[in-house]
Amino acid sequence: MTFNTLPTAALANCRRLFLKDYVINMNIGVHEFEKKGEQRVVVNVDLYVPLELNTPTNDDLKEVVDYDFMRQTISDIIASGHIHLQETLCDEIVSRMLAHPLVHATRVSTEKPDVYPDCNGVGVEVFRSKY
Repeated sequence: MTFNTLPTAALANCRRLFLKDYVINMNIGVHEFEKKGEQRVVVNVDLYVPLELNTPTNDDLKEVVDYDFMRQTISDIIASGHIHLQETLCDEIVSRMLAHPLVHATRVSTEKPDVYPDCNGVGVEVFRSKY
């Protein structure tokens, strides 16, 4: 399944907001060499928000989910310190995205592109819905 494929018909009346290929440097990993410095991590986030809750009538930012919410949430998680597993990072991002009152579902992927020389990256993807 590609990242932007709609996972369920229940989300057909939603607007998909996304943060694509957000590259961050962070302390992540279980191996000793990974604990000595930051690694590049690529984060992708999809938020599914019902159109009736995310369609502006006055062209005003307060009427929609602000993209800054996604970036700031990820920054806050990273600022908390070293994370061992991508699964932990991904799950935490998902939980915080779903905590937004307008978000009904989210899909998050994290990828470490520099771990192995013989592939483009290794990562994790999670999809969760409130319903």
